[in-house]
Amino acid sequence: MNDTTDQVKAPRRARALLLGDRINTAGIDAAQVVSSSPLTYRVGADGFVTLFRYGVAVLVGLTPAQEDYVLRELRPRVIGPVATPEEETAHVAIDSAKDDQILPGGPITLKTVTPEHLIVIADALSKSVVLARDEREVAAVFDLVEPFARQLAEKGSAFGGRRTILKQIGNALLVRHRVSGRVAVTDKPDVVWDRYDLERLTARLQDEYELGERTEALTRKLSVIAETAEVLTDIIDTRRSLRLEMIIVALIAVELIIAGYHMLR
Repeated sequence: MNDTTDQVKAPRRARALLLGDRINTAGIDAAQVVSSSPLTYRVGADGFVTLFRYGVAVLVGLTPAQEDYVLRELRPRVIGPVATPEEETAHVAIDSAKDDQILPGGPITLKTVTPEHLIVIADALSKSVVLARDEREVAAVFDLVEPFARQLAEKGSAFGGRRTILKQIGNALLVRHRVSGRVAVTDKPDVVWDRYDLERLTARLQDEYELGERTEALTRKLSVIAETAEVLTDIIDTRRSLRLEMIIVALIAVELIIAGYHMLR
C-alpha cells in the first residue's frame, strides 16, 4: 500500500457503477489486490478497481476495453442486479505543483496519487451513487403517496380500496427497508485511519458530493414515509372497524324485525 504511481499527463476517469444489491468479492486474484477493505485490485498498468459489498464497483484509470472486460467478469458476482446501473463519474488529475483540491465542476486535483488516494475517492463516489438511487426510489414513493395526502387534506378521507392502500403501504415499507442501513455514508474509509494525511481529502470529497446533507434529507423523507404508512394502516383499521359496526347494527336490526314479527303474530 506504500507504492506511488508515476505522474500522468491526462486525468484519469473514475467511474462508479451501482450494479446490484451486493457484490461477492471472494476469489479475486490475490496477486493483484492492493487493499482488502474495501477490496481494491490492479487492472493493467495504471488501472484500479474497488468493489463495495453493497453493490458498487468503482473503475479508475481503465480503458473502455478494460472496463468492458471487468464488468463482464463481475456480472456473475452481482447479487440482485439492476436493469440500468446508476453511475457517477469524476476525473482525477495529478499536478505536483498544486495542493490537493476539488474545484466545483472540475477534476479532483492531487499533488501525488497512491492507491490509498484512489480508495478514498472511490469511497466517496460509491456513497454518492448509492444515495442517488435511494433518492430516486424515495422520490418515486413520494409521488405515489402524494394523491392520498391531497385527498385527506381536501376531503378528509382517502380514496381507493383496501388493496390500493395496502399497495401504498408496501411501497413505503419496501423503500424504507432498502434504504435504511444500506451503507454508513458518514463513516470514513478504513485507509484514513492509517493515513491521517488523507483526512482533508476525505472531508473535501464529502463536501463536494454533499454526502452529509443528502443523508439528512433522505432520513427526513424516510421518516415521512414511515408516518404515511402508519396513517394508511390506521385508515384501513378504521374502515374495518366501521364495517364491523355496520354489520353488528344490521344484525341487531334483523333480530328486532324478527322479534317484532313474532310479537305481531
